[in-house]
Amino acid sequence: MQDLVTGEDGLPRCGWAGTGGDYAAYHDTEWGRTLHGDDAMFERLSLEGFQAGLAWITVLRKREAFRKAFHGFSIDAVAALTEADVERLLTDPGIIRSRAKIESAIHNARIVRDLPEGLDAYLWSFAPATHRRPKSFTETPTETPESKAMAKALKKTGVKFVGPTSAYALMQATGMVDDHLKGCFRAAG
Repeated sequence: MQDLVTGEDGLPRCGWAGTGGDYAAYHDTEWGRTLHGDDAMFERLSLEGFQAGLAWITVLRKREAFRKAFHGFSIDAVAALTEADVERLLTDPGIIRSRAKIESAIHNARIVRDLPEGLDAYLWSFAPATHRRPKSFTETPTETPESKAMAKALKKTGVKFVGPTSAYALMQATGMVDDHLKGCFRAAG
């Protein structure tokens, strides 16, 4: 993978984003930007769980269907889903139809709903105090001490389908870390 690629619009991007299309749009408008809100963070946590074992583009292209199926990822609405809802979701061709992942999202909603500080504050408490911008793709970590701590703490609360790598991907996606490569037009500073 090239570290940087020049997009169709002439802008240098992180190589994984490609030169256009869904990945580039995600890279340009969302990835690495600061995100807050319990439901917004629950969506990212859930989508990382659905992504396990698959390419992110699969989840990205199904995201609108996921939002519809999971009531905009409202924690309270997802926590209220029943076994009948699970059966209905298993027939929805717009989402990833894995019983374990669907049940996990519902289970996780019930867990994070009861976090005293809320999910947003809980997850952001693991954000590193400092972070060095990678110069190349090979310098970009897949996990860090903070993501390991986040995954361990989430598992301890009972959250499923989370590990250090998915926790780090969540940190990247929500702006807890900014891994836009040096030279990328989105890289701050």
